[in-house]
Amino acid sequence: FNFFFETNNLAMGGFSGIGQVLHHFFDFLTPGIVVFVMNTPLMIAGIKKQGWSLLFATVYATTVSSLMIDALAAIPFKPMEPLLACLYGGVLLGVSLGWMLMVNATTGGTELLARLLKYVIPRLSIGKLCLIIDVTVVSLYAIAFGNIESTLYGVIAMYVCSISMDMVIYGSINAKLMYIISQHNDEITQKLMDMGLGGTIITGKGAYTGNDKKIIMCAARPGKIAAIKAVVKQVDPDKAFIIVSDAKEVFGEGFGEYGADAM
Repeated sequence: FNFFFETNNLAMGGFSGIGQVLHHFFDFLTPGIVVFVMNTPLMIAGIKKQGWSLLFATVYATTVSSLMIDALAAIPFKPMEPLLACLYGGVLLGVSLGWMLMVNATTGGTELLARLLKYVIPRLSIGKLCLIIDVTVVSLYAIAFGNIESTLYGVIAMYVCSISMDMVIYGSINAKLMYIISQHNDEITQKLMDMGLGGTIITGKGAYTGNDKKIIMCAARPGKIAAIKAVVKQVDPDKAFIIVSDAKEVFGEGFGEYGADAM
């Protein structure tokens, strides 16, 4: 916050951004104080949804981050190119917040509010919810400071942050989905099982020939795709047909677990 955003006069989303705006009008309201005060009602709501473990982790993270924001404000960081500041600041912010969310902790603010909103709007990812909240706050920054350039840079930073956060949170449950069509399905299926992979046999029909076909559907980690292709090529090098697509989330044995608090 201090090195990338505050020093370069870049708009920041979340409660830190609100702290920037309020501190502009009221000197005694430092960003750290604003962040801590505004987090209190959210933490109470969070306890009701996710239990006391969230309170201890969030109180600790919020207290430390609020104190560090105000303490590091005394260091005269040198301004840098604004585009570099918003890009690198956004990446570091998103990665760090994603790590905390994965261990059931937050620094409060945007990510805690987004986590609570996830119960109401489950179709949106944590990163997208954070982005919506942050862009709203950044817009308030633009109105308060009348600085359109800083605001636009801030929007870039928040977008990069949301992407980085989603990569950390959902990247661990990403997978590739493969559809394999071959006349040697039984042999290919056995080799997949030998590799510790599973699969589902889907019955289909060729559009041109009208012949019945068996299609192997297999979800696998990205690192396994090359090995699967090699197996298919070894068994049926001439006529095997393979479709590989991205699967953003996969739940079940060997992948992620789905629960009431799933992000």
